[in-house]
Amino acid sequence: MKLLNFTIIKLTCFLILGILISYLFPISIRLSIYITVGLLVILSIFFLMARKQFVKTIWFGIAAYILMIFIGVLTTSFHNQKNFSNHYSKFISVEKDSLETVTFRIREVLKPGNYYDKYVIDILKINDKMVSGKSLLNIQKDTTQSALKVDDIVIGNIAFQNLIHPLNPHQFDYKKYLEKKYIYHQIFTVNTSLLKISSDRHTLFGMADNIREHINLKLEPYHFKPDELAIINALLLGQRQDISEEVYTSYTNAGAIHILAVSGLHVGIILLILTFVFKPIERLKHGKLIKAILLVLCLWCFALIAGLSASVTRAVTMFSIVAIAMNLKRPTNVYNTLAISMFVILLFKPLFLFDVGFQLSYLAVFAIVAIDPMLYNLWRPKNWFLDKYWHTLTVTVSAQFGIIPVSLFYFHQFPGLFFISNLVIIPFLGLILGLGILVILLAAINILPNFFAEIYGYIISGMNGFVGWVSKQEAFLLKDIAFGLVYVFTFYLGIIALVKFLKKRSFSNLKLLLVSVICIQCAFIYTHYKNTSNEFIVFHKSRYSLLGNSVNHSLLVAHDFDSLTASKNKIIKDYTVGNHIKTIKKDTLKSIYILNDKTLLVVDSLGVYNIKSFQPDYVLLRQSPKINLNRLIDSIKPKNIIADGSNYKSYIKQWEAICEKKKLPFHQTSKKGAFIIDY
Repeated sequence: MKLLNFTIIKLTCFLILGILISYLFPISIRLSIYITVGLLVILSIFFLMARKQFVKTIWFGIAAYILMIFIGVLTTSFHNQKNFSNHYSKFISVEKDSLETVTFRIREVLKPGNYYDKYVIDILKINDKMVSGKSLLNIQKDTTQSALKVDDIVIGNIAFQNLIHPLNPHQFDYKKYLEKKYIYHQIFTVNTSLLKISSDRHTLFGMADNIREHINLKLEPYHFKPDELAIINALLLGQRQDISEEVYTSYTNAGAIHILAVSGLHVGIILLILTFVFKPIERLKHGKLIKAILLVLCLWCFALIAGLSASVTRAVTMFSIVAIAMNLKRPTNVYNTLAISMFVILLFKPLFLFDVGFQLSYLAVFAIVAIDPMLYNLWRPKNWFLDKYWHTLTVTVSAQFGIIPVSLFYFHQFPGLFFISNLVIIPFLGLILGLGILVILLAAINILPNFFAEIYGYIISGMNGFVGWVSKQEAFLLKDIAFGLVYVFTFYLGIIALVKFLKKRSFSNLKLLLVSVICIQCAFIYTHYKNTSNEFIVFHKSRYSLLGNSVNHSLLVAHDFDSLTASKNKIIKDYTVGNHIKTIKKDTLKSIYILNDKTLLVVDSLGVYNIKSFQPDYVLLRQSPKINLNRLIDSIKPKNIIADGSNYKSYIKQWEAICEKKKLPFHQTSKKGAFIIDY
C-alpha cells in the first residue's frame, strides 16, 4: 500500500501495536524502561554503522520499529498511575464498612444519574498518606445541598468499592470503560459525610470550568429554553451533560449525533473564522509566525474549555499542524498530518486508542480523504448552490463508509436518513457556530441584544425540531443489528478493497476484492456455527425473575415482569443482539426444566420442592421462598443452588452461609451475574 511509504504512518502503526500489547499483556515499567533503553542503544549503533558505510541496512529499520513498539508499551505503562507505589489502591481496603479518611479534588463533573450526582475525582490523601490516582464518586442527590464543582477539595470518611462487571451477558461493560480511563474503584456517599475545605480554581480543568460557568451565568438572563441552552453548551463548550435523554436520542436516531460532539467539523470552522479574524496580523514583521502561534493557542484554549475529549483533542492536534504548515507555507500531506496528530495524541494519552469518539473521528476523516474525491468527481454541477450540496452529500456518505462497521459494533443501529439531517444542518453549521460565538462574546461583555438572543434560540430550537422529526421516521431506522468484531475487520477489508478497485481497476485489486468477499462470507459462516450451542440463562433483574432458554438460534423467554418493566427491559435485547438471535418466543415460568441430561428445579414463594425420586442438578430459588434450605439440600441433594434478583437480601445471606457450611456451590446473580447452563 502506498500509504505505508510514509515513515510517520509506519511508526504510528508500530506505536499502536505497542499500546495493544501493553494493554492485553501488561509489562512492568521497570522492564519496559530496560528494554526501551537497550533498543535505543542498539538503534544508535546501527545508525552510526550505516552512517559510516553510507549504505542503508534493513537492521536499522527493524530496530526502529521494534523500539517504537516498546515506546508504545512504555508510554501505556507509564500513564497508568496504578503501576506506581503511591497509587491510592495500595493503601485502601474494599472490605465492607472499611472507612478511610480521604482527601480528594473534583476533576470532572459527569451527567447525573437518577439517584446520584457523579464525579471523577483525583485522590490526594488517604488518612495522612499522600497518594495519586482517580476514582468515581457517587453522591446521593440532595436538593438542599449545592453540587460540587471542578477543583473543589473535599475531605470525608468514605469507603471504596470495586467496580463490577455487567451482571447479564452482552450488557455495556462500565467497569472496562472506566478502567480505560484509569479508574478502578467507586465511592457511594452522602453530602453529610463530606466537608469542602477549598474552592480555589488552580488547575487548568478548574479554570476551564470557571469559564464555562461564567458563560452560562451571562446567558441566564436571556431565558433560553433548557434544550436550547444544552445544545449551545454542547456545540460551543463541549459539555453534553445537560442534554435531555429525548433530545440526545433524537440526534442519535437521525444520524446527527456527531454535530453535538465537538470534533474536526467544529474545529475546522473555528479555524476558518480565526484565520479571517487574524488576517491583518500578517502585515506585521514575522506576522505569519505570530498568526500561527495565536491560532494554535486559541485552538488549544478552545479544546481545554471543551473538556479535552478524545475527538476534540484529535481535531485540535490535527488542525494545529495544519495551521502551522498553512501559515509557514509548508506543503502538507493529509495522511501525514493525520498520522502525526495520532502519534502525538497516543504518546500523551495512549488509551485514547480505545475511545469510541477517537476511533470514529479518525475513521471518518480517513474515509473522507480517501473516498470523497472519487464520489465528488462522479458529477460536477456548474451551479454553485448544487455543487455545495453535492459536495456535502459526498463528504457525508464518505464518512459513513468509514464509520459504519465500528458504529454497528458499538451501537447496533443504522440511521437510514443520516444524509437528510446532514444535508440540512451541515451547510448552516458554520453560521450556527459563528452566531453562537458572537452570542457568547456579546453576552460576556453585557451588550447582547435580546432580539439577537431570541433569534439564535429560534435557530437552535428549529434545528432540534427538524432532527426530532427525522428521528421519528422509524421505518428508516434499522435497530438491533448484530455485528461482532469479526464482522468489523472483514467489512473494513471489503471497503478498502472496493475503494482500491474503483480507483484502479487492475487484476491484483480485483483479486483483493474477491478475497475480501470470501472473508466476509467466512465471517457469517463462523458466526452462525459459533452460536449453535444451547444454553439456559438465569438473568439478573432486581425484584424480578427472568429466564431464557436459547435453542437453535431462537430464545424462549419466561418472566414475572409487570407491563411497565417489560417495556423498559433491555436485558433480552442485549442478549439476542450479542448472540445473533432473531427469533424470540414467550413462555410461562415453570417449576422444572429438563435440559438434556441436566435438570433444574425452580422453588418459588410457595416453597414446594418435595418431589419423589427426583434429584435436580440445579435449584433456583426465586421470590424469597420460606424454606428450610438445610432440609432441602439433605432431601433432594442438588449440585448447585442459584438465587436470582427477586429474593430478599437477608434470605440470600442466610442461604449463602448454609451452602458455604455444606461446601455446596452457591450462585447469587446480584454478585456473580447471570447463571448460564450449557447443554
